[in-house]
Amino acid sequence: MIRSILVALDDTDSAIAARDLAFALSRSTGAALTAATVLDAPHARDAHEAVPAGGVAFKARRDAARAQRLEAEAELAFAACAAAAGDTPFTKLRLTDAPEAALLAAGAAHDLTVIGRDCTLGLEVGEHRLAPVIEALLHEGGRPLLVVPAAPPSAGGILVGYDGSVPAIRALQVFALLGLGEGLAVKVLSVASDLPEARRLAGDAAAYLRTHGLAADAIAVVGTHPLEALLAEAASMPARMLVMGAYENSALRTLFTGSVTQKLLVGAPCPVFVMH
Repeated sequence: MIRSILVALDDTDSAIAARDLAFALSRSTGAALTAATVLDAPHARDAHEAVPAGGVAFKARRDAARAQRLEAEAELAFAACAAAAGDTPFTKLRLTDAPEAALLAAGAAHDLTVIGRDCTLGLEVGEHRLAPVIEALLHEGGRPLLVVPAAPPSAGGILVGYDGSVPAIRALQVFALLGLGEGLAVKVLSVASDLPEARRLAGDAAAYLRTHGLAADAIAVVGTHPLEALLAEAASMPARMLVMGAYENSALRTLFTGSVTQKLLVGAPCPVFVMH
């Protein structure tokens, strides 16, 4: 069962949705919630920046203004968090390192990290509207990540994408052990080039989830484009959460690179629970 959740705060729409979803998960599971702001001191006070002669005092004033602005933004984020929390307790956490390093370190102390899909944390969002820190959290973090869009559905079941790979097996196990699917209908979708293999994969995963008390059904799809099938099924259910391991025709290294990542995380109509 999940015991602790970390959520990253800023003022983007998806970060606000992530915050609200984290509170909902905390209330439903009893998990302790930590809400984190990232002050990013290394960038606010860039020690490696070339300073022209006579510019030291200017840089000092500018760095102090940046740091003050980040502190003010953090206070606003915590105030909004407190207003949204109601009676739900949470712990404030001010992270001072750069966003990637700060969230990797903080995430290691929690069962789940929740982050908005385009949560900037003071950085620029990429051209495909994906938070810059997400790739680092997926590749270098040891915990599952819940990536939340700006307007996640509040109802629906759980959709699991399963290809029998090691990352998919891990994601399935951790999802089940955290108890995030309790009381919800779960569908397991597997795509393979032949129907018997697709049925075997989906059936095995659904059977595993049923041993954890989840009402899981298997969906077998013949094809070569599992992500497209998953996105279509998530939209038609509708799904309130998509559960994934590394998944792209079992070529695991291709999932979290380039357009496949963008298609999965940007295209999903619901939060994506993902492990690499």
